[in-house]
Amino acid sequence: MTFAHTLPGARTRVSARCLRVDGVSEHGYFIAFEGGDGAGKSTQVRHLVEALEAAGREVVVTRQPGGTSLGAALRDLVLHGEAITPRAEALIFAADKAQHVQEVILPSLARGAVVVTDRYTDSSVAYQGAGRSLGAQEVADLQTWAVGGLAPDLTVLVDVDPATGRARRGGTHDRMESEADGFHAAVREHFLAMAAAAPERYLVVDGGAPADEIAAAVRARLAHEGLL
Repeated sequence: MTFAHTLPGARTRVSARCLRVDGVSEHGYFIAFEGGDGAGKSTQVRHLVEALEAAGREVVVTRQPGGTSLGAALRDLVLHGEAITPRAEALIFAADKAQHVQEVILPSLARGAVVVTDRYTDSSVAYQGAGRSLGAQEVADLQTWAVGGLAPDLTVLVDVDPATGRARRGGTHDRMESEADGFHAAVREHFLAMAAAAPERYLVVDGGAPADEIAAAVRARLAHEGLL
């Protein structure tokens, strides 16, 4: 069985290829894209989905928060609604992921699909645990419980500095995007710490590189995994 860890000392999590959750055995492949706001994750998700579909793979592409009817409502509430306390924010994101895993991700993996998500549990650990100073370990435990221990087979961290991310976002900002650069710097630092703690599960790419170069690096990693 393959195990993965969110960060040093975090509760053990199990990769999608070997996990059984609620009696369901997964046979698909689970890929998460993580990184700060403005890193270019959505662009890389699109590039990868095109490559996987060209290779004849069934691909389910989704995002968090969102990806379900409940998730869409929670996304609007937490990113565009009235002020929310940090703990309430963490709980809302956990609820989104709990619903998302059961409704979308597990059924897709069970039938052998490749699931590609724009954000997953690491975002909550970085944003609420580190950025909101709630405690990375506490948020990691909450997230692990919410998703039943399901970890991606590969997490692609698109790394970008806060200033570059802010410049790319332009003038439209949700609640997270509008935070000060110090917040985004703490988020970035924790993303990198998680990747350094589990290099076998992460691919860190330079978000400042040309999009085609980043996409090629992701494809090369998945070719090594036998997916492309």
